[in-house]
Amino acid sequence: MNILILGSGGREHTFAWKIAQSPLCKNLYVAPGNSGTTEVATNVNIGVTDFKAIKFLVLEKEVDMVVVGPEDPLVQGVHDFFLNDDELKGVSVIGPEKAAAELEGSKEFAKEFMYRHNIPTAAYQSFNASNVEEGYAFLETLNPPYVLKADGLAAGKGVLILNDLDEAKTELKNMLVDAKFGDASSKVVIEEFLDGIELSCFVLTDGENYKILPTAKDYKRIGEGDTGLNTGGMGAISPVPFATPEFLNKIEERIVKPTISGLQKDNLPYKGFVFIGLIKVGDDPKVIEYNVRMGDPETEVVLPRLKNDLVKIFKAIANQTLDEIDIDIDQRAATTIMLVSGGYPEAYEKGKEIIGVDAITDSIPFHAGAKIDNDKIVTSGGRVMAITSFGNSYNEALKKSYQNIEKLHFDKMYYRKDIGFDL
Repeated sequence: MNILILGSGGREHTFAWKIAQSPLCKNLYVAPGNSGTTEVATNVNIGVTDFKAIKFLVLEKEVDMVVVGPEDPLVQGVHDFFLNDDELKGVSVIGPEKAAAELEGSKEFAKEFMYRHNIPTAAYQSFNASNVEEGYAFLETLNPPYVLKADGLAAGKGVLILNDLDEAKTELKNMLVDAKFGDASSKVVIEEFLDGIELSCFVLTDGENYKILPTAKDYKRIGEGDTGLNTGGMGAISPVPFATPEFLNKIEERIVKPTISGLQKDNLPYKGFVFIGLIKVGDDPKVIEYNVRMGDPETEVVLPRLKNDLVKIFKAIANQTLDEIDIDIDQRAATTIMLVSGGYPEAYEKGKEIIGVDAITDSIPFHAGAKIDNDKIVTSGGRVMAITSFGNSYNEALKKSYQNIEKLHFDKMYYRKDIGFDL
């Protein structure tokens, strides 16, 4: 079959790398793709939310399946666009319909969903510019630190955790009144701070059945010791060492099952990945957030551990026969380290030549913010490349990734040297 992947990051390169291994895949396209996807697929310079151009490409190339990488097209309704078009409705789309994508599109919607279906999460209230004073009053009822979340999509940077009450009030005003995150923060969710250690759970669902993929833990902050500004993710580890069988059972019973049944009860059509951001508080899991796609850089450690033919799984999702698939997981640990542009997540320069990719051995370089320019691989984004390795332990895998990173170079290249430090 002919398959199209939407997106241009490390997640999409990992999807392309995995899908290209399937004998069921005839032609593979990525829109817009990056320097890594060119090795296994054909890049097409189309934006992920340019639905008209996507339709033209799908019809021209006789695409049978579209795999949606990032959240934007899902929240904007790309799946519904296909279902509502007579020429496209026969094409399988891996990703939820617009109504279900609100689980990521709106923090308030997600919180209401969790409360409705008794899914454990932090207590919260939401506010807008008209009742910002009530937001100040609510902050005064909480103990620090204070958690402020922009309701809409803010590229993974719309969450602030602050220790000072006055600073929290100032930032609430900045978000609601001064539009710090644009339309994304026209509404802000304030919630109680949960103290624990975070991890991510990934679930595949066809709308009726579900399969749980390996857990992962990513590292969001730019600085070592988890300090500094939030990023899209600086590295990840899978499996999570503290996720015991007993704890994983709690996740399935208390969170995964009520999530999947809640989607059905609320008539939220869902075919694709459910990313559940969790925190372990004591011995209990609670939900921090939902994403309606795979995480990045977690994809770079979860998918390489999947031994199954990914296209076969996607076909089962499309046909609602996921219950017939047995998930087969590589028992080794996988780790990935993200190389980023100097200055990221604030201002950074692009177009820096990346040297040494061909010298990597025993690790997989997944390209993210990188493109080909005059036959050279150059930086094109903040998060540039993820170096993934396997090992019998996460420490062994990390060692391989770090050894291979030493072979790579681009001007002002930065990476965290302490991934896994808290385990």
